[in-house]
Amino acid sequence: MTFPALPSVVRDVLALIARIGLGAVVLAHGWQKIFDWTIAGTQAGFEGMGAPAPTVTAWIAAIVEFVGGILILAGAFQPIVGIIVALQMAAAWAIAHTGAGMFVGDGGPELVIAIGAGALFMAALGSGRFSVDAVLASRRAGRTGDADAASATTGNATRVRA
Repeated sequence: MTFPALPSVVRDVLALIARIGLGAVVLAHGWQKIFDWTIAGTQAGFEGMGAPAPTVTAWIAAIVEFVGGILILAGAFQPIVGIIVALQMAAAWAIAHTGAGMFVGDGGPELVIAIGAGALFMAALGSGRFSVDAVLASRRAGRTGDADAASATTGNATRVRA
C-alpha cells in the first residue's frame, strides 16, 4: 500500500525543524568538548572511559560534533555529514555507553542512538528545500538542465510506502 506523501513544502519545513533540533544538539555537544571542558578535559574524560588514543579521539569527537552540528543546521552536505555523525555516535555508544541500561541518566545510549538515527534519517532523506544542499542542487541543475538531480538531492523525490 502506498500512502500519499506530504506536500513538498510541508516536508521541507519539517526537515528544517528537524535539522534545527538535531543540529543544535550535535553542535552543543561539540561546543561543550571544545570550549566548556576544553580538549584537555575531554581527553581526560575519554581516557577515563577507556577510549583508544584519547587525545586523537577527543579531537575527532569535538570536530565531528561541532562542525557536523553547523553543517546539519545549514543543511549542507547532509548525506556525508549524516553518515559521519552517525558513525561518531556508534563509536560513542561502543566506547562510553554500553552496559549501563538504556537511559542517559544511567550512562546509557539513548541519546547517542537518537542522534545517530536522526543523522541517518537526514542522510537518507535529504535536507529539504530550505538548505545549502538545495541551493547547490538548484545551481547544478540549472547548469545541466537536470531537475531530477535537484529533487533527489533535497529529498523531494521520496515517497512513503507501507
